[in-house]
Amino acid sequence: MKKSVLAFGALAVGVAFSAPAMAADVSACLITKTDTNPFFVKMKEGATAKAKELGVSLKSYAGKVDGDSESQVAAIESCIADGAKGILLTASDTKGIVSSVKKARDAGVLVIALDTPLEPADAADATFATDNLLAGKLIGQWAKETLGDKAKDAKVGFLDLTPSQPTVDVLRDQGFMMGFGIDPKNPDKIGDEDDTRIVGHDVTNGNEEGGRKAMENLLQKDPGINVIHTINEPAAVGAYQALKAVGMEKNVLIVSVDGGCPGVKSVQEGVIGATSQQYPLLMASLGIEAIKKFADSGEKPKPTEGKSFFDTGVSLVTDKPVSGVKSIDTKEGTDKCWG
Repeated sequence: MKKSVLAFGALAVGVAFSAPAMAADVSACLITKTDTNPFFVKMKEGATAKAKELGVSLKSYAGKVDGDSESQVAAIESCIADGAKGILLTASDTKGIVSSVKKARDAGVLVIALDTPLEPADAADATFATDNLLAGKLIGQWAKETLGDKAKDAKVGFLDLTPSQPTVDVLRDQGFMMGFGIDPKNPDKIGDEDDTRIVGHDVTNGNEEGGRKAMENLLQKDPGINVIHTINEPAAVGAYQALKAVGMEKNVLIVSVDGGCPGVKSVQEGVIGATSQQYPLLMASLGIEAIKKFADSGEKPKPTEGKSFFDTGVSLVTDKPVSGVKSIDTKEGTDKCWG
């Protein structure tokens, strides 16, 4: 975490003496998938705090629900019209929004994808994100080791995000499969696997209600399901509610990604077995720093060495560690949650 911040440390120092009048000329936009998911609430907090610190004028936009790409397209248009120097974007439709992103870049706006890479990834000027493939692998490896010999006969369900299969959804799914020992087949697509252990996929829109309904659907397919991979922790909580309603909450191992403070508490309480913790506040604050630096010097951010994006880090959080999979406990996870 500290290393990531230090990579931009010179930037923070360099703008410390900027005149207020000059700073006021730098405007930025944050466009998230929704303003109800705690993950994006924390992202907004990070962007707002850093913008205030650097004297950047920030406007925030969000889709009505996860998957609302139309509102995000309209937000990009507004940002272009307002003369924003940069846009931080968590795209709901990672393919469909590319033409709007191109329009912004053609207008001289720096576009940084946060959390969710675009398709193709270089449609944005840069991406600040968790290594979502690794996040999936960590919880897949943990689930496999936790089950031991029973993993070979597991019945696995996937509670995904939306039908459009955004990159973050695909990467986490495929990573989990790799970690668990399932061949994901096409690395760019969800649902083409032929491993008989997979009960099925359903979408949740990344919220509790969606998680509950998707879990109910998978239980109808196979009431013997015993492993659930969820796109995020709100979906995981919804799945747990559905399982508890039929007395199965102790029979199913739930894993997830996000590592927010509510999610870490769910791990502590045994609702979720393990979660991969990511750091949205850091993503957003680094994004604002990058926009300010671009406005001042024209310099664009560079990816982490050996990767196509700037890696903001990931940690596996669980109170039931397994051999061969590095993890932190919920106490440390609580100290770090969404920093």
